[in-house]
Amino acid sequence: MKRTVNAILLALLLLPISSGSAPGMEEKPRPQGSKIGDDLLRRMIGQMVMVGFVGNKQRDGGFQTVAQQAGKGRLTGVLYLGRNIRTLDGVKAMNEALQAAAGGLPLLVAVDQEGGRIERLTKAVGFREMPSAASVAQSMTPQEAQATYKLMAMQLAGLGINLNLGPVVDLNTNPNNPIIGRLGRSFSADGEKATEYGRAFVKGHRQAGVLTALKHFPGHGSSVGDTHKEVVDVSETWKESELVPYEQLIDSGDADIVMSAHVINRNIPGAESTPASMSPATLVGLLRKKLRFKGVIISDDLQMGAIAGTMGFDDTVLHAVMAGNDILVFANDKHPDPTIPDRVSDLLVVEAHENPALMIRIQESYGRVVRLKSKIEPNPMSR
Repeated sequence: MKRTVNAILLALLLLPISSGSAPGMEEKPRPQGSKIGDDLLRRMIGQMVMVGFVGNKQRDGGFQTVAQQAGKGRLTGVLYLGRNIRTLDGVKAMNEALQAAAGGLPLLVAVDQEGGRIERLTKAVGFREMPSAASVAQSMTPQEAQATYKLMAMQLAGLGINLNLGPVVDLNTNPNNPIIGRLGRSFSADGEKATEYGRAFVKGHRQAGVLTALKHFPGHGSSVGDTHKEVVDVSETWKESELVPYEQLIDSGDADIVMSAHVINRNIPGAESTPASMSPATLVGLLRKKLRFKGVIISDDLQMGAIAGTMGFDDTVLHAVMAGNDILVFANDKHPDPTIPDRVSDLLVVEAHENPALMIRIQESYGRVVRLKSKIEPNPMSR
């Protein structure tokens, strides 16, 4: 018999923290002098790692690898790309197998399904075709948009996908932006309107039991470059109004997750020339302290050119964690590396025992991720 998520979490709470069992949900880190065994620490670190994989069937080697890693507690979730989707039935079967392998805390099963040109699940495989964010804001009321997004989210939930990496709440301040404006990914250049339709996206998904992630913090809409390919600096084009959707959606409780961008933004005090995803000034100083966001921060893909082209693997992981990211995403797109969960775990276990601040960061992230996962309910379409 399947246990509900709440029952699993309650069981975790009741386990003694000194044992090898998973720790409780409290977000407060333990004192720096307290000891955490390596097995327990690896499970905590595992809740910070999301990877893409190669394969579109259960028998594929790439899928079997992530299923095994999920069973060992090395993953918090997986990210679906177009290459993973051959049939909808196949996606559903893989997700059922992944959750069964995970056993305890549910996996986050994520996808970029924004609508328009950013869709991993397409009409060709039988998924509902969705308009772009720009088209939605131009042709629908917020109420109509919410109903439309609910239908999409219900189909995601029916496949076992519980996290949609959207909405894009970047403002369309540069219509020629190669990765936002030109692709119709932004709802509007106006912060209030982007907030309104971003909220419709979030609420529609919540009605179907699917989590969402606001992106790309602190704003990617003004850029003239693409962080998938290169370092991008928005310092001369970014405006403070780009924070409006984040501020309002956080204040109204409509922010499950916020995704950090790889853009450089020197307008943020202390950020200097550090990408936002690697900047404590941006993620802690601005997002946590000023905007009062208490939820999960997830990185954009750490294998994108803006990061991988400038930093080695170890530095990327350490900087991303210390900057404040709770979940590190490795899409494994161009150069798949199935060993990433173990590499992250091996690195952070050693470093955390030497660096009390890193140990505390891991505990903080674990607490936030567990709290987020407590919101995941059984597939509403199976009730």
